[in-house]
Amino acid sequence: MQSPRAVIEAAERAAERSSADGAAGEGVAGNEERFTGYGVTGVPFSSGHVLALRRFAASSIGPGYTSVWIRDPAGAWSMYGTVDPGLSCPRYFGAALESASTSRISLAWSGDHTFTVDVDGGAVLRWELTLRTTPVSRFMSAVSGAVPPRLWHSRRFLKAMGAAAGPLLGAGRLRLTGHVPNGQRFDVRPRRMWLVAGSRAALQGHDLGKPTALPVQDRLGDFWIPQRGILMLGTAVFEPGG
Repeated sequence: MQSPRAVIEAAERAAERSSADGAAGEGVAGNEERFTGYGVTGVPFSSGHVLALRRFAASSIGPGYTSVWIRDPAGAWSMYGTVDPGLSCPRYFGAALESASTSRISLAWSGDHTFTVDVDGGAVLRWELTLRTTPVSRFMSAVSGAVPPRLWHSRRFLKAMGAAAGPLLGAGRLRLTGHVPNGQRFDVRPRRMWLVAGSRAALQGHDLGKPTALPVQDRLGDFWIPQRGILMLGTAVFEPGG
C-alpha cells in the first residue's frame, strides 16, 4: 500500500500537469471555481486554537497556492496564503475573518507519514503533523474512490456522505456542501483521506498543547471544523467569488 506521502505527491504532480493544460482537475462546469489538492480540515488544540491547511496544486482562477487557517481561543480566524487573498481561501471565507495576508508558507515531508508546515520560516507558525490509515479511513477512501463522477455533482449525495462521515471518523458534524461566509455555494469531493495521528504546533513561539476536541464545535458558514484532524485529498468547487 502506498504511503500518504507517495499518494499526495503523485496527485500534486497530476494536478500541476492538468493546470498546465488549462484545467484544474476535472472539467470545469459553467462558472464554477475549482481547486484540486488536499487539506487538513482542522486540528483543534488544548489551548483552544484550531489550525487548518489547504494545499491546492491547481486552481481554475489563478496559480496554485498554500493557505494556513488559524483560529484563536476567542474564536477569531486569520488566514495566511501564498497568493493574493482574492485568489485564495479569503475569496470565500473573508466575511468571517479577522485578518487575511500573503505570507511565505513552506511544507516539507520528513517521512512517509510526517510533514511540517512553516509560516514565515516558523516565525509565525511551526506545525508538525503525522498521518495514519485506519480501517475507517481506508473504508471511506475506498467508497470515495468508487463513486461515479455523476454522483459528485449531486448535493443530496454529498449531504448524505458528509452526515455519515462525521460520526464514522469521530469528527463531529461534517458537511461536504453548503454555503461559505461570503455567500457562495461550495462542494467538497474527497477522493482519499487519512487521520492525523499526532500534531504539535508553536504559534509565535508559544506551544499550543495537545490535539483536543473543542468544547463546542466551530464552523465557518456551513463548513464545520472537524473535532479531530483529517487530511482529505480531492477537489473543492465554489460558485464564483470576488
